[in-house]
Amino acid sequence: MTLSEYPRILPANDSSILIEFGDSIDYSINAQVYALQTEIENSNFVDAVIETIPSYRSLLVEYDVGTLNYGDIRDQVSVLVKRTTVMEAAISDQASELHQIPVAYGGELGPDLETVAEHAGLDVEEVIAIHSGTDYHVFMLGFAPGFPYLGGMDERIACPRLSTPRTRVPAGSVGIAESQTGVYPNESPGGWQLIGRTPIALFDVDADPPAAMLPGTQVNFVPISQQEYEDRARSE
Repeated sequence: MTLSEYPRILPANDSSILIEFGDSIDYSINAQVYALQTEIENSNFVDAVIETIPSYRSLLVEYDVGTLNYGDIRDQVSVLVKRTTVMEAAISDQASELHQIPVAYGGELGPDLETVAEHAGLDVEEVIAIHSGTDYHVFMLGFAPGFPYLGGMDERIACPRLSTPRTRVPAGSVGIAESQTGVYPNESPGGWQLIGRTPIALFDVDADPPAAMLPGTQVNFVPISQQEYEDRARSE
């Protein structure tokens, strides 16, 4: 499907509508997703909206069928979609925010670092320098509460997921899956290649917002030693 065939507005189920802006991981497409979310949050029909769920390329809108039917919300959303241009403006307040995340790479904290280096044909130190030498864009949160999907990783260190996912990945683990990188905010199963771990808490259900990294913000990883990791972890 060509980009000219987007955006598309589709029924997702009997109480949800899906708006697709493209079919790829792209900064401008992602900006439009969050621009539309902002427009809906500021709309005159927001009281009928139960939840909006953004992804890389689409926005799912769950609505109260007792207040609006599909035709009504499709028409309302269609007006906002037409008004929504390629808007970095929708996330401009967050776009300048840079999260610097300390990471201890390798060893027991990053058991797959050598695998990534071998796959890339690089030294471990080169992988660390490449991974930490980039400012990443938070495209979306998903998989687990507060899990940031980060775009912009250097393709030189891209690496496939594990063939068999781990049943337990410690909170704070930094991983690589294909051309993406991300951080596990909580302990969970997972199949990403683990290259390091951060000592800082990235999700707090009592905080506002609970997630430390929000879509549209930037992330940079700062290498630290294992001793620094242990010292920081004790103080958190």
